Amino acid sequence: MKKIHTDSAPAAVGPYSQAYVAGDFLFASGQIALDPATGAPVSGGLEEQAEQVMKNLAAVLEAAGTGFSRVVKTTCFLKDMADFAAFNAVYERYFTSKPARSCVAVRELPKGMLCEVELIAYLGD
Repeated sequence: MKKIHTDSAPAAVGPYSQAYVAGDFLFASGQIALDPATGAPVSGGLEEQAEQVMKNLAAVLEAAGTGFSRVVKTTCFLKDMADFAAFNAVYERYFTSKPARSCVAVRELPKGMLCEVELIAYLGD
């Protein structure tokens, strides 16, 4: 196994890693809308937060030598399912290969965030 870390994505806010490569797969921890430079939440609503989440995931994928086209599964967490359409509008710009996905509403997310996304990417040939 190989730990993936990049300063271009926020540092973990708890006892976990940004991502791990195990065999031919990358397992990325959930990303929330934190500014990697400051560790502070980004301002704005769901669209702004989702955009930052995608930028953070892009940085983790890049650090592992891959990109969004290699993602096979995502799990998405929304604070309010009323944000589903707005979230999808951002999500679909990044996940153009349409990986398998689960999307659920949760009561609360770290640091009062409105969304979080974790992913699994295939690194093999």
